[in-house]
Amino acid sequence: MHLWFKPFRLILFFLLGTLIFGSLSACQRQSAEPISSRQPTDCHWVDHTAGRTCVPDQIERLVTLDSTSFEAAIALGLKPMGTVAFQGLDTYLADQLADVADIGQAGEPNIESIVALKPDFILGLDHQQSAYEQLSQIAPTVLLPFDHSGQWKEVFANYSQVLNQETIGQQVMDDYQRRAQAFQQQLASQLPSDLASSLQVSVVRMYPDSINLYFRESFPGTVLDDVLLARPTEQDISAAEAKSRYQNPIQASISLERLDYADGDAIFVWTAENTAAANQTAQEKLAELQANPLWQSLKAVQADRVYFVPSYWIGSGPIAANAILDDLFKYLIKES
Repeated sequence: MHLWFKPFRLILFFLLGTLIFGSLSACQRQSAEPISSRQPTDCHWVDHTAGRTCVPDQIERLVTLDSTSFEAAIALGLKPMGTVAFQGLDTYLADQLADVADIGQAGEPNIESIVALKPDFILGLDHQQSAYEQLSQIAPTVLLPFDHSGQWKEVFANYSQVLNQETIGQQVMDDYQRRAQAFQQQLASQLPSDLASSLQVSVVRMYPDSINLYFRESFPGTVLDDVLLARPTEQDISAAEAKSRYQNPIQASISLERLDYADGDAIFVWTAENTAAANQTAQEKLAELQANPLWQSLKAVQADRVYFVPSYWIGSGPIAANAILDDLFKYLIKES
């Protein structure tokens, strides 16, 4: 072997070793790269409570962190592959849960369960911010603000934009408004216009330990406003005024002595608790209320115009809003 070949061979081996080491290092860096930093090719940027996220234009493996996000996705034609377990307030969505994986309780999603689903997008509300860092390592994650139920239309519009379904979202709301107008027309055809516009509808919720009234800018209040139904004076207050007077923008408790605040031409009543025991207690309290002479003296009670309705009366999206319209048609429109 020529002497000049040995140094050349050593240089060749050194260069080859350097190339192999560099390739392995690059692979290691790539595998350690956070999932959330690998942005989808086709996506749109969304600013939200927890930051800024590029959301896939075509979402195929969606996970939702709460019933509000789940309802919005369903209304927009997207079936989440995983969501939190629903209790109490969310049973009106139960028929939509077929083949949807359980990822834990609302407010306490199971990170391992979410990872196992391999989502391409995670959607929730801003009260999940403590888990955002972990969630965003799994898939692009958006958390939207939602201060109170009366803001549901604005929040649903935000969902439509985030999920790249604005056309469908507008159609959903247009259909809802058409139904609201149809109710107005049918009610007006049965009652003189002045009576139809002055018909006062009261909204009452029975808790295990209190009787609560819901105000104009609560979720049911906005639906009643959309069909131009009047509210009793003590319930016809804005979110700002309610927050100032009662430290709550949508509801407040009343004493038995002020049960007249719950009266109207019609009263819609519901109970809705997150556990069977609490709901049973609320039902027992409702039975006690019905036996009370003060309740029996209300004009709506005497006219037999008290209607007991499901928990979607304190929903947070268009599916629940349409369910309330169903009840209004059922109870306030006479069959011809």
